[in-house]
Amino acid sequence: MQVILLENVKGTGKKGQIINVSDGHAKNFLLPKKLAAEATKAALNDWEKQKKTAENKRQSEVTAAQELAAKIEKNTVKIAMKVGENGKMFGSVGSKEIAAALSSQFGIEIDRKKVVLDEQIKTVGEKIVPIRIYSEITAKLNVEIVSE
Repeated sequence: MQVILLENVKGTGKKGQIINVSDGHAKNFLLPKKLAAEATKAALNDWEKQKKTAENKRQSEVTAAQELAAKIEKNTVKIAMKVGENGKMFGSVGSKEIAAALSSQFGIEIDRKKVVLDEQIKTVGEKIVPIRIYSEITAKLNVEIVSE
């Protein structure tokens, strides 16, 4: 029997796949638990429409992410920190501060979890910080740490 999986089923397949399974497995397990739907012509047409809609939505998200990446890359964020006499910073700059500075200086709202920092910035100067906007789109933000 051919079915369309509505959920991920371990050992059988992933959500959205059309697979062939035994009649017993489909009628006794997949269909009663609403893990799959029988692959009728109407169900296949609905599945195709959903697939096209999801692809269009994904494409628009990618386009928006690319525009946001271009906007981020052309800007330089300046963050003022207190610096001691020997040039050493008091404290450090993390993803939270970078996201807040990007929001306040340019009006670009970014979740702090998207700012990819290996370790916090502890020195004055310029640093390029990657920002993961979408799964395959990463922008490089120029961050300049200056003394107050």
